[in-house]
Amino acid sequence: MISIVILGAGNVATHLYKAFSNTESTSVIQWFNRSLDVITPYKNKVDITDNLNTLKKADVYILAVSDDVIAELSSQLPFENRLVVHTSGSVSVYDIDKKHKRGVLYPLQTFSKNSKIDFANVPICIETIDKKSYPLLKELTTSIGSPTKRINSDQRRVLHVAAVFVNNFTNQLYRIGHEITESEGAEFDLLKPLILETSKKILELSPFKAQTGPAKRNDKKTIKKHLKTLESKHHKDIYNLLTASIQHTHGRKKL
Repeated sequence: MISIVILGAGNVATHLYKAFSNTESTSVIQWFNRSLDVITPYKNKVDITDNLNTLKKADVYILAVSDDVIAELSSQLPFENRLVVHTSGSVSVYDIDKKHKRGVLYPLQTFSKNSKIDFANVPICIETIDKKSYPLLKELTTSIGSPTKRINSDQRRVLHVAAVFVNNFTNQLYRIGHEITESEGAEFDLLKPLILETSKKILELSPFKAQTGPAKRNDKKTIKKHLKTLESKHHKDIYNLLTASIQHTHGRKKL
């Protein structure tokens, strides 16, 4: 059985704890966080601590913490030559202190604490410096049913940037759509079937082939009407930027 210590208590840490706690081949033996209040609800299920000096010996230590504290936290760990991994998409594996065996477990998915996650739908990208560490991390990820992909730092970096576009930026566009509908008392819920169908199309078509709308058609009259309808300059700027991007992609206009 693979023994695990989780450090951090955010969205990713919480979901990883739940996933690894429900397999027969892995065991979360300890959970660390600087503030015990966040993980106190789990104290009857796992040993919790806010003291790095009390960390137990484990097969792998998972730093599921903010990007900007990975280097500092790894340097503060009171041991060396043990496998320490982080879960960031953008932080280098070399940011982990060199006194450790170093690796990355990057779950390519969006996490919210109150949303259920099926790890069978969460590809986990693995990177290691020591080749001998890879089989252990692969066994770890496959134990929760995740598809596993071995990647390098450059691939992980561009995947993370792309993920911001398809997830974070897309969600912001949903928010703008919500603001626009609210301005006239229209129901945003009426757009949800369209959102689902747009997402489903990407499973079968490339984004290039799936593109529709006035920008692709170069429907100048409709574009002009939309811009007139939008009251917010901020919304107009985003509309113009994305319209120009679509037109550039489909040969209508240069950016």
